[in-house]
Amino acid sequence: MEAQPQKHTVPTVSRICGDTVVELVYDAKVRTTALVVASEGRWRKAQEFAIATGETLVPYSAANNLIRHECVMLPSEPVDGGSKAELLRDIEAYLHRYVDLSPLFKRIAAHYVLLTWVFDAFNELPYLRLQGDYGTGKTRALITLGSIAYKGFFASGASTVSPIFHTLDTFGGTLVLDEADLRFSDKTADLVKILNNGTVKGLPILRTLQNRHKEFNPAAFNIFGPKIVAMRGTFKDQALESRFLTEYMDGRPLRPDIPIQLPNSLKVEAHALRNRLLHFRLANRFTIASDAARAITGIDPRLNQTALSLLSLIDDPSLREAFTANIRARQTQLTAERSRGTDVRTLTALKDLSEGSDRKSISLRELAERVNASGDVMDVSVSSRDVGQILRAHSIPLHKSHGIIVVPISGPTA
Repeated sequence: MEAQPQKHTVPTVSRICGDTVVELVYDAKVRTTALVVASEGRWRKAQEFAIATGETLVPYSAANNLIRHECVMLPSEPVDGGSKAELLRDIEAYLHRYVDLSPLFKRIAAHYVLLTWVFDAFNELPYLRLQGDYGTGKTRALITLGSIAYKGFFASGASTVSPIFHTLDTFGGTLVLDEADLRFSDKTADLVKILNNGTVKGLPILRTLQNRHKEFNPAAFNIFGPKIVAMRGTFKDQALESRFLTEYMDGRPLRPDIPIQLPNSLKVEAHALRNRLLHFRLANRFTIASDAARAITGIDPRLNQTALSLLSLIDDPSLREAFTANIRARQTQLTAERSRGTDVRTLTALKDLSEGSDRKSISLRELAERVNASGDVMDVSVSSRDVGQILRAHSIPLHKSHGIIVVPISGPTA
């Protein structure tokens, strides 16, 4: 009797197989997991699903720590959520009950939640950010939003970075990051890498792992996906800053209808919305795509890349117009901040190199190196050309000496 070939089983969280969507679900009441397999408008639960590659997909175990302790927020089954407009209305109502957001940001946030459930239909994504000091409601907003985002995974800037890499690579979904503005550390640098690379599909992060034989083996981690961040300040990297859609939590008095402490009803409502949002994903994943016609004219390409996926989901023309105005205002702000920050660093570096020096000139290359050395991991690097343009804008003369552009120094300063 011939031995039957063993199945090649693959524990699975999410998979797109041709025209079929496979998603992991978790029933917390009975502590079981299953796969939802959806195709052509129909879905079913399964404990295994064979695909054309010869693999058999199986659900992750309910005993997995991240699932068992609900560190990753999963739906339990698809539930028809009605029309897109009805679903958005109910998401907005849920947000309004538990957190105080500005009217425009509340609508943007509701669409962002929808975006998290179909994020893999796009090649570039924005991030959502709650910014403000202690006691302004950032963490409450983070919990409220993260509880209904696609596979929301809660972490803190003070967390060990390695599990964040592994969880994002394994589960995908939405990183919900609190206290994101730790500075001047290797941990911060790794978090910034996650945020910088996580906006664009196909930009994994390489990290060197060690196997049980103590052999080093580089591994690629996929960290692409939506992210919801709470922090007090900003990142100095202007390219990264341009990826955020930000609500400034200004510490205004809490609306009297908002509960002081988050009630148990939030968890119940969030679970019901996750089930409806799963149905939205299964029904719409293959019909949603980036709509280039909704790109904003006259703004930086990076900001357009940030905005376009969300604009592609917004059907209301008045909301698209308001969101477009918000993005234009953001560009004006970023341009002003970029100019001030780089200019100050450049002029300070020139002063430091000039004071007490008996040199006749300083090359733009040396000055650029000094500017870059004066920053930290979140500062944007500048080139010699950038430095030259800044100096000319401040009417500082430049000369050519031996084929290179230099800043002349009149002599030692007192």
